[in-house]
Amino acid sequence: MAPAAAARARSGALCRQLLLTLTISTFACDACRQVTLQVPSKLDAEKFVGRVNLKECFKSANLIHSSDPDFQILEDGSVYTTNAILFSSEKRNFTISLSNTENQAEEKMLVLLEHQTKVLKQSHSKEKVLRRAKRRWAPIPCSILENSLGPFPFFLQQVQSDTAQNYTIYYSVKGPGVDREPKNLFYIERDTGNLYCTRPVDREQYESFELIAFATTPDGYTPELPLPLIIKVEDENDNYPIFTEETYIFIVAENCRVGSTVGQVCATDKDEPDTLHTRLRYSILQQFPASPTLFSMHPMTGVITTTSSQLDRELLDKYQLKIKVQDMDGQRFGLQTTASCIIHIEDVNDNLPTFTRTSYVTSVEENTVDVEILRVSVEDKDLVNTANWRANYTILKGNENGNFKIVTDPKTNEGVLCVVKPLNYEERQQVTLQIGVVNEAPYSKEASSRAAMSTATVTVNVKDQDEGPECSPPVQTVRIKENAPVKTKASGYKAYDPETRSSSGIRYKKLNDPKGWVTVDENTGSITTFRSLDREAESIRNGIYNVTVLASDKDGRSCTGTLGIILEDVNDNGPLILKQAVIICKTVMSSAEIVAFDPDDPINGPPFSFSLESVSDSDIHRMWRLTKINDTAARLFYQNDPPFGPYVVPIKVTDKHGLSQVTPLNVMVCDCVTEDDCTFRIDPRTGGGDVKLGKWAILAILLGIALLFCILFTLVCGATGAAKKPKAFPDDLAQQNLIVSNTEAPGDDKVYSRNGFTTHTVGSSGQGICGTMGPGVKNGGQETIEMVKGGHQTLESGRGAGHHHTLELCKGGGQHTLDSYRGGHVEMDNCRYTYSEWHNFTQPRLGEKVQLCDQDDNHKHAQDYVLTYNYEGKGSVAGSVGCCSERQEEDGLEFLDHLEPKFRTLAEACIKR
Repeated sequence: MAPAAAARARSGALCRQLLLTLTISTFACDACRQVTLQVPSKLDAEKFVGRVNLKECFKSANLIHSSDPDFQILEDGSVYTTNAILFSSEKRNFTISLSNTENQAEEKMLVLLEHQTKVLKQSHSKEKVLRRAKRRWAPIPCSILENSLGPFPFFLQQVQSDTAQNYTIYYSVKGPGVDREPKNLFYIERDTGNLYCTRPVDREQYESFELIAFATTPDGYTPELPLPLIIKVEDENDNYPIFTEETYIFIVAENCRVGSTVGQVCATDKDEPDTLHTRLRYSILQQFPASPTLFSMHPMTGVITTTSSQLDRELLDKYQLKIKVQDMDGQRFGLQTTASCIIHIEDVNDNLPTFTRTSYVTSVEENTVDVEILRVSVEDKDLVNTANWRANYTILKGNENGNFKIVTDPKTNEGVLCVVKPLNYEERQQVTLQIGVVNEAPYSKEASSRAAMSTATVTVNVKDQDEGPECSPPVQTVRIKENAPVKTKASGYKAYDPETRSSSGIRYKKLNDPKGWVTVDENTGSITTFRSLDREAESIRNGIYNVTVLASDKDGRSCTGTLGIILEDVNDNGPLILKQAVIICKTVMSSAEIVAFDPDDPINGPPFSFSLESVSDSDIHRMWRLTKINDTAARLFYQNDPPFGPYVVPIKVTDKHGLSQVTPLNVMVCDCVTEDDCTFRIDPRTGGGDVKLGKWAILAILLGIALLFCILFTLVCGATGAAKKPKAFPDDLAQQNLIVSNTEAPGDDKVYSRNGFTTHTVGSSGQGICGTMGPGVKNGGQETIEMVKGGHQTLESGRGAGHHHTLELCKGGGQHTLDSYRGGHVEMDNCRYTYSEWHNFTQPRLGEKVQLCDQDDNHKHAQDYVLTYNYEGKGSVAGSVGCCSERQEEDGLEFLDHLEPKFRTLAEACIKR
């Protein structure tokens, strides 16, 4: 039994392969003749049977028809059942007619449906034929229908190798669905190469499978390369299209145009894209309320639009739609899903607010203000508490004086009419107002402004009151000349009774008179000047002097008014120069600008004329001159190069009517670059100025003074101690200091008295080392300095001469004290000697002195003896080469006179001239 079964299986496989080869040959030979489809014994309604190639048969066909009503053919060649079919025989066929209505061409295709048992029987009868056919190691791709009903295992195809004619070949397969997930979905018979599927497959989970087939001999030899097998899973319409939302909510404005977009719905389908299974169609199943039909839906895009412009929120503010989506391009056997859509109607201002009444009557007492006198209401069908419903009220007529105001109460939407300016019964007893109302949002429909506004009439009756005096107008004026004499009378402030229009019985009282210039008559309100009036007073603005007056009646009711006294100007003030001090920086400018001002009215003011006021025995015109700049200004120039310092220049300014005034102008001529350089300077060049010292400068001065007192106290104490206890100086003290080249050598600590020269010992009253310096001939003579170790020395003439000469520096007659450490005192007086007198006096004495000074104790020349210098000639500019003979004439501080402006203040604070 086993060999017979194996033989039958091989025979069946050969038959099936032969049938497949014949089918392919049929397609290749003539695609329009016959197509064979294998089907199970039972087919349900709307079930996919297979697919035929209509394009290869007739590409331009636009009409497809099936001869069997149980089958339907779609555009892509898919064959579906329209009713449930049970095959009673193994074979059934029908014809597909393809025609083109434009050119009347037509083609027919025969579709043969065979039950699978028939294929197996044919394979047994044709086994020998299949064995003789040449097989290839390259089978065509195959497919399996998604969710196939079997029977399983379901034969897919046979894998054959040409080498099976010479060898025993074993077939195997690997890949997804075999040894990888989903495992055991496919298997192959080792000996025959038949490939089977064991169970249904879901295309949405696995679109295709790529398997690798192997052909090997029993001993492991592989005569063929691995063969890739692609098994495609044919899609079945087993997934319903699904809306992205269960309930859609859209908003559309009422009264919108036809075709306005409401919203768009969307659905998805998991079936194979770009096939009829995923070609969706949208539609509206039902509308609530059903009538009238107001919406439509585009079947391809799912966009909902309006079909009517009669959407009215005031009638119905919400609509609900039941929508459907169906695949298979909307065919009746396509899968479908429904959802709901809620459409809200948005309010627009298509209803005008209207007054509940067309006329109103109210009343108010005169002289009352900020009171509510009336409330008006309106009706509006638009949505409450929106800009389309809220009302804006306005007064159209009757409020020309601004007595009324109407506002909206935000809580009730009522119009509140108020009085904002008091009414006067004596002027008007009744006021008629026309009021209008509109919404905050503009009216949506086309209409004129009047047609889009509801109006009403309001009659306001004014009630009379017993009032006090009325100060009207509140400001009254009167004119008085400023030079009017005291007790000049003028009309004053007038108040009146509003009912009688009379001023009788009204009393007046002055409330405010800033300068006390006038008095007010109690009965008439007239004024009388009490003091002289001055238009140019500080508190007067624009020439008007204001006086506040209180007017009252017998009942004590009062009002307040202002009397403005217009002071008529009189030319009683001459022009004056406001800035009476100017600075002229001589290095950078030669003039200063002066501006005059006249406090009188402009009619009594400019143009001004400027001139220099002459003073007896003065040179004002020689040093200064004036040039006019404009009507109120002139420029002052200096002349003849005046020295630095302050000047007073009297300038006379005259107005257009000849009234003049002389102003003494203080002019500072200064050596400066800017005026600030000269403002705080004390200098002989500028005549001085105010010096302001800060707290740190004052503290430094005080510390300096204290230090100076300490030094003086120390010197006094030292001098007192030296006088009490003489101090012996060492012999070499002179050599410890700088010695100029023309000093004498140190002498012995003895007293010599020769030819009138007297020297004192160290312990005498001399305080220093250097002796008296006697430079002398100012008039071109030679200067010689005598320096002897010891104290004070005086050059005298011979005792027999009968007179005494003192050689000193011939300048100034003052005294100069040398450094305290070096000691010595120099006395100088103004004296002049000729060369002969000087030679006769000094020659014998200096020769003797040199004889004593140029020898030491061993009668040898000393190293620092005084050398004799030749006379350099009368009027020599060089003078003596000795440093001690330097004439103390000047301090050498001339450079301080030419400092820059920034350093002058510092130099002036440091130099005591």
